[in-house]
Amino acid sequence: MNRQRLVVGISGASGFIYGVRLLELLARLDIETHLVISRAALLTMAHETGYKLADVIALASHYHRADDVAAGIASGSFRCLGMVVAPCSMRTLAEIATGTSAGLIGRAADVTLKERRTLVLMARETPLTLAHLRNMTAVTEMGGIIAPPVPAFYARPQSLAQMVDHSLGRVLDLFGLDAGTALRWGEPDLHSLKSKTCGSEPVRDEAATASIGIG
Repeated sequence: MNRQRLVVGISGASGFIYGVRLLELLARLDIETHLVISRAALLTMAHETGYKLADVIALASHYHRADDVAAGIASGSFRCLGMVVAPCSMRTLAEIATGTSAGLIGRAADVTLKERRTLVLMARETPLTLAHLRNMTAVTEMGGIIAPPVPAFYARPQSLAQMVDHSLGRVLDLFGLDAGTALRWGEPDLHSLKSKTCGSEPVRDEAATASIGIG
């Protein structure tokens, strides 16, 4: 394996742009990406963005259908850094927490956990029910990381794109990857980086993404 690999799942929670932007940042870092998009996520894509499926697939190194449980990423022998589900719906969270995988996203996450690799779930829901919280606890106890996309206001974000980039930068930190988009508290370049975040690769359709919820 010459390039580092990361599995990216996009499930049906609000925040489709997190998955899209993550693919862009990973391509910048020359990380080989293996993408899975749930059927529900395709509905979210149509409601929240101006993207077409072909546009998103083109951002990934490899694309796997959500029902293709025979894909390489469904096996523990597939070597990679781990997996990110961005965003992670409560249904997908429940599947992962209980090990009842109905599709490739859940199966790939299960494999990531059993192989003791890094699994990050950008859980996107509010308010949270007791079932949600218990499922998050179960995933955490198995070694997964729950990382909701919470904006950092100390960075004084000027746009939704900057909020998205900062959240994804912190997720990539969990894999030891630095895309240069996380504005770090107490570091001298905090304010100089603000103007650069998303500068070279802006979110494609600001109007389409303006309604995306972050909290």
